Amino acid sequence: MPEAVLPIVFLISLIILKIIRKKYYFALSARIAMAVMLIFTGIAHFVYTEGMALMIPKFLPLKTEAVYLTGILEIIISIALLIPKFEKITGWLLILFFILILPVNIYAAVNHVDMKTASYEGSGAGYLLYRIPLQIFFIAWTYFSCIKFPSK
Repeated sequence: MPEAVLPIVFLISLIILKIIRKKYYFALSARIAMAVMLIFTGIAHFVYTEGMALMIPKFLPLKTEAVYLTGILEIIISIALLIPKFEKITGWLLILFFILILPVNIYAAVNHVDMKTASYEGSGAGYLLYRIPLQIFFIAWTYFSCIKFPSK
């Protein structure tokens, strides 16, 4: 799961920055972790394109293109998170992105989409008990690491 990357990279980054800079950099470590997670999820858009396209409601056109576009956006955002000049605006855009993709996750859960197998044999609506709190966690993580406590 890509979200497992977040705490692992955060702890590794925190330790490495402490060793190198002799101080803990929590917000920077959090941004690095989010950036790495977004790279993983961005790459997933190119690996699981067909399954992710099933997550998009049928009435919306250009599903494959939307999957590729959001994958590219995630990778661009991951880079922008690490540029101090852009971290606040990138944080707000990432929060907006997390809010905008929530309906897609709800649609996918209700329709039992399994992204990895590109089938309608997924876990269903129960997945939302995990996904919605996870989205809220990602939003809070982004807010505190990019907006509330940005680089100085």
